[in-house]
Amino acid sequence: MTQSVVVQVGQCGNQVGCRFWDLALREHANVNKALLIDMEEGVVNEILQGPLRDVFDSTQLITDVSGSGNNWAVGHKLYGSQYQENIVEKLRKAAEHCDCLQCFFIIHSMGGGTGSGLGTFVLKLLEDEFPEVYRFVTSVYPSGEDDVITSPYNSVLAMKELNEHADCVLPIENESLFDIVNKIHQMANSGKLGSTVKQNSLVTSSAGSAKTVQEKPFDAMNNILANLLLNLTSSARFEGSLNMDLNEISMNLVPFPRLHYLVSSLTPLYTLADVNVPSRRLDQMFSDAFSRDHQLIQADPKHSLYLACALLVRGNVQVSDLRRNIERLKPSLHFVSWNQEGWKTGLCSVPPVGHSHSLLALANNTCVKPTFIELKDRFMKLYKKKAHLHHYLHVDGMEQSCFSEAISSLSDLIEEYNELDATKGGPRTDPPRLKIAV
Repeated sequence: MTQSVVVQVGQCGNQVGCRFWDLALREHANVNKALLIDMEEGVVNEILQGPLRDVFDSTQLITDVSGSGNNWAVGHKLYGSQYQENIVEKLRKAAEHCDCLQCFFIIHSMGGGTGSGLGTFVLKLLEDEFPEVYRFVTSVYPSGEDDVITSPYNSVLAMKELNEHADCVLPIENESLFDIVNKIHQMANSGKLGSTVKQNSLVTSSAGSAKTVQEKPFDAMNNILANLLLNLTSSARFEGSLNMDLNEISMNLVPFPRLHYLVSSLTPLYTLADVNVPSRRLDQMFSDAFSRDHQLIQADPKHSLYLACALLVRGNVQVSDLRRNIERLKPSLHFVSWNQEGWKTGLCSVPPVGHSHSLLALANNTCVKPTFIELKDRFMKLYKKKAHLHHYLHVDGMEQSCFSEAISSLSDLIEEYNELDATKGGPRTDPPRLKIAV
């Protein structure tokens, strides 16, 4: 069986990762190959004292006490060099326990110091130590109202590392997750979801009631991310002739090395009391995957340009259902002229617990560009004033050129998306020459 190693970095990464393993263990007992890293030990200690304390290997933890102070440079430069040997040793140990190592998953946030800084340092280590193994990154981007004043710096500095060292990145926006949780909560309270919402609804926490959304909104948001990872890894966790190899995602959805940001959507976001799935409701699941309301970033893929798209389906769905819905949706979607048939599909017959079916759509789509433009604008508002720079520049190895290189990398990425968007709706010509890494 193919296997993956999950690397959870920072508070967000460890909370989402913990929830992922909780759900994965409900589907089947599996050997947990995970490395937990946080420079503030609180969350990891909570995990070790919680119901999953026997799941994790206590020798596969790396913690400190002081944290990274919401500073990318502290996480990347200071703690990176300090813990490099320890991290490499534990990565090798985790890899050696895999029969057939398929990829590494990194889960981290972009706005803080440890997730963005040390998380992207680990990404570079993985490329150096395991160059042949694919690197998938789930990156949680801060909202515009983030309470970490330096989050634009941390995010843009991390973006340069993601551009250069990741094979696939799934950008997730906190704002989008919060909106989804609120919408489902409102629908549940209004009765629009039917008689009940099942206890293992995707948007509820382990406590299982819609009430929990109001009490702990981050639990519900983390739960959505955990289910995304659950769908993404189902092909590696279950046998099936129609499963999609994770490496196929990068091979089929990333035509240019730097344009490896995949917009994700997950449906359904709740389970009705009636678990029978008539064709009409199944078709609605596919329609929802392309609607603005189901995207895990603030984006509208139907009105932007697709480079490629993958549909990962679980449960009681037939190949004919897949084909019918692709043909139904294709006329409303804009694909690049040179990849009009750019669809990749995977079908795992084992559904998530409590569900009859689910769908994860991954789109390489130019709709991700506004997220990057907004991030660049927020960065420049701080950088033009040189606000808070001194907190970064006092860290050994951190130079002001790191900032200029990072914003240049992000600007180049935005320009590549601009060049693609310029071809939308025009005559079928060869695409503009994009910068392709050698």
